[in-house]
Amino acid sequence: MVRYRPNVAAMMVNVAGSLLICERAGIPGAWQFPQGGVDLGESPEQALVREVREEIGLEPCDYEVVGQRDGYRYLYPREVREKKLRKHGSHGQEQTYFLCRLKPGAPEIDVHQTPPEFQAYRWILPEEFDLDWLPSFKRDVYREVMSDFFKVRL
Repeated sequence: MVRYRPNVAAMMVNVAGSLLICERAGIPGAWQFPQGGVDLGESPEQALVREVREEIGLEPCDYEVVGQRDGYRYLYPREVREKKLRKHGSHGQEQTYFLCRLKPGAPEIDVHQTPPEFQAYRWILPEEFDLDWLPSFKRDVYREVMSDFFKVRL
């Protein structure tokens, strides 16, 4: 039986309508949304608050959730799957995506958390997202998410 680890992802949009992407620490050119696993006993909403705080330094008062969808799944590649099975007991991830709107006056994004997940960030228009920034096993999910939330075809 295939087991999926629950995961949340935050698509943060600023007042200008640009989308936050973050570059993974130690992997130049690998850009993604803030995201992470849902801990045991935690709701997806609680995981979202924790992950956003841990990864980009924002508090719930700095943004509002304006949409969410779940059921996005991907399997890890075989070499990753073996490590993840030992660590989390999962073959892949099942993600809930949250569309979040940054409130006026919110602080700057801070990717220099401890330990750092990201080394940089930038704001892009949704149609500027490039699937080549992702490992191949995540591309179908991002393609679907960008279409569902932004009507963008990647």
